[in-house]
Amino acid sequence: MNTVGVFDSGVGGLSVLRALLAELPGVRFVYVADSAYAPYGERTVAEVTERSERITTWLRHTHHIDALVVACNTATALAIDSLRATHPDLPIVGVEPALKPAAAMSHTRHIGVLATRGTLNSERFARLRAQLESVASSPLHFICQPCDGLADAIERDDLQTQQALCERYVTALRDKAPGDMDTVVLGCTHYPFAADAMAQLLGPGVALIDTGEAVARRTRDVLNMSGTNDTAARAPVLVSTGDPTTLSLAARRWLGLPTCAEKLVT
Repeated sequence: MNTVGVFDSGVGGLSVLRALLAELPGVRFVYVADSAYAPYGERTVAEVTERSERITTWLRHTHHIDALVVACNTATALAIDSLRATHPDLPIVGVEPALKPAAAMSHTRHIGVLATRGTLNSERFARLRAQLESVASSPLHFICQPCDGLADAIERDDLQTQQALCERYVTALRDKAPGDMDTVVLGCTHYPFAADAMAQLLGPGVALIDTGEAVARRTRDVLNMSGTNDTAARAPVLVSTGDPTTLSLAARRWLGLPTCAEKLVT
C-alpha cells in the first residue's frame, strides 16, 4: 500500500486532499496542517522553506511516505525546488495557479488570478506567466489580485470576514480588468472553500478554476498506479501543528470525514 504525505499551511489543502481521495481511494494519506505557522502567504521565503523541510522530514521519518504533495500554492512557489534538491529520491507534486487550463478555456483572453501575495510575488509564478504569454496564439491578459487575510479567514471559518474580503477582492479584480473576464483562477488551496461566495459575486458568465483534480491525476502518475485495482477507501491520518480541533471540524464539514486530527509538535 502506498503512503502519500500531503501538507499545507492549514486546512486549505483539504481541497486537494478531497480530489486525491476521489482519484486514489486505495492510497493511505497523511495530511499535515501547519496551522501554528499559517498563513504562509505572509511569511518570508526562508520561513516557508524551513517549515516545508521540517514537515517533509517528519513525514519521511514517521510515516515513510512514498510521495509528497505540497498542497499549498505558496509553499510550492517558494520551497518546492529546495525540497526536490534535498530529497531527490522522493517524488514531489506541487500545486500552481491553474493559468494554463485557464488560458485554454478563456474566450476573452482576460483571466483573473486570486492568490496570496507570496505566490504572486514569487519567481515561479512569474516564470509560469511569462512562459504562457510567450507561446500564446493571441495576447493573454492575466489580472492578478493578492487576497491578504482571506486564507486566514477561511482557516478560522469566519464567514463574515470571508464574505467581506471576497467582496473587496472581487471588486478590486474587476476594477483592474482591461476587458471582460470570463475565467478566474483560484490560486490558493484555501479559496475553493469560498468558491460559492466568489461565484455569486463574479456572476454566471465567469468560470472558476482550481488545481485539485490535476494534482490528483499527477500524483497517480508519479505513483505509477494507472493499473491498480485497489479501490478500498482508507481514512486519512490528519495532524495539525495548531489546534487539531480546527482541522477535525474542517475535514468533517468539507470532506465528510469523521476522523479526529492529532496534535503535531515539530
